[in-house]
Amino acid sequence: MSQTQTLTLLTPAPLGPYSLANRMVMAPMTRSRAAGAGRVPNDLMADYYRQRASAGLILTEATQVSPQGVGYPDTPGIHSDAQVEGWKRITAAVHEKGGRIFLQVFHVGRISHTSLQPEGALPVAPSAIAADGTLFTYEGPQPFGTPRALELEEIPGVVEQFADAARRALAAGFDGIEIHGANGYLIDQFLRDGTNHRTDAYGGSLENRARFLLEVTRAVVAVWGADRVGLRLSPLGSYNSMSDSDPEATFAYAARELGKLKLGFLHAAMLNGAEKPDTREHRMAKLLKESFGGTFIINGGFSRETGEQAVTSGLADFVAYGAPFLANPDLPERFAAGAPLNAADPSTFYGGDHRGYTDYPALA
Repeated sequence: MSQTQTLTLLTPAPLGPYSLANRMVMAPMTRSRAAGAGRVPNDLMADYYRQRASAGLILTEATQVSPQGVGYPDTPGIHSDAQVEGWKRITAAVHEKGGRIFLQVFHVGRISHTSLQPEGALPVAPSAIAADGTLFTYEGPQPFGTPRALELEEIPGVVEQFADAARRALAAGFDGIEIHGANGYLIDQFLRDGTNHRTDAYGGSLENRARFLLEVTRAVVAVWGADRVGLRLSPLGSYNSMSDSDPEATFAYAARELGKLKLGFLHAAMLNGAEKPDTREHRMAKLLKESFGGTFIINGGFSRETGEQAVTSGLADFVAYGAPFLANPDLPERFAAGAPLNAADPSTFYGGDHRGYTDYPALA
């Protein structure tokens, strides 16, 4: 691909009510820079997002909807007035640069630890099934414990946590919301049969397992309108000990039901290889896009060339980039020029100061 060739990736495109400057989305990436007791977004975070405002759309790091939804040190929330004020500085910084920014909201469910929960309570989940491995806490790595299964009467309250977060996000000046239904967090835990062994209205059948996902989505849509709401799924991901006996059936159903709600977009976090037509990942991406029937964002190790191929072939409408945006605040400009990319430093991904966060150089 020549450096002078105009990339489709860099052409304007509609998403919901917006006309975005390009088809490059900054993927949500946990960075753990909201240090302090209140987990309040700060000026360092404002600098970070401002630097990356040339993305067609920024999806923020996963942001917990409640203290119960916390799963990692120093991640920001959207459940207090102070957090809303902190996020206002960030949305203003992005808008001053002409960018668009959606808040990604989540509840981690079982992917937490008693040391991170209010009053040392057990994390909650659809079923009392522990994840494998360890979780990083303020005291260092700790083994996952067995969560407490949510009682039936508790579930509407958790749905309301998402609705409250949506209202606060609106007050904070965001352009929209992405609901995090991927990567083994609470919504994903309800959806997949490897983690949902319930026998009530939220378990068993596919319709029941998707109930929580759809209730949360409808609650957020009631605040924002459907066209400013998106949702992220990870249909083949095993991160956080996730599995499903029939992911094609499970996620095609979820995508169809979300499509009926006329959401602004569906965002699929795919494993590397989705750009290759002979892979299960590619077939799953096509299945989700067809089932959803609306704007489709794909994420999963895409390069400049494979991202361009994804949009020109119709595999996706937008491509989300994670680590490339992390290390290259001016990624669209670099793609336009065919310029080399900064390499990301994994040692500074989570926590710390400006180093490996706001000090990656832009093109001269």
